[in-house]
Amino acid sequence: YFGKVGMRNFHLIKHGKVIPAINVDRLWGLVSEQTRAYYKENTDKAPVIDVLKAGYMKVTGKGVLPEQPVIVKARYFTKEAEVKIKEAGGVCVLCA
Repeated sequence: YFGKVGMRNFHLIKHGKVIPAINVDRLWGLVSEQTRAYYKENTDKAPVIDVLKAGYMKVTGKGVLPEQPVIVKARYFTKEAEVKIKEAGGVCVLCA
């Protein structure tokens, strides 16, 4: 088949809308086991989990989060994830 078909898209960016996501139950997997044990004893401080450094952008709300406060930095949060993190005593921080 010859000829022109369809529309042209100048400067097409493939995979431009891909958002890698991580579930709430896998958040503590980004932190070492020693860090988790340290913050379990010292409850006056909370660990900062930067999801962007691990290669994820979005935190979704699947799974159960342990009852341990944590500060999560990400670009996007679902409503379920935000509720679960706040119920555990943590904070959601949006990063651009």
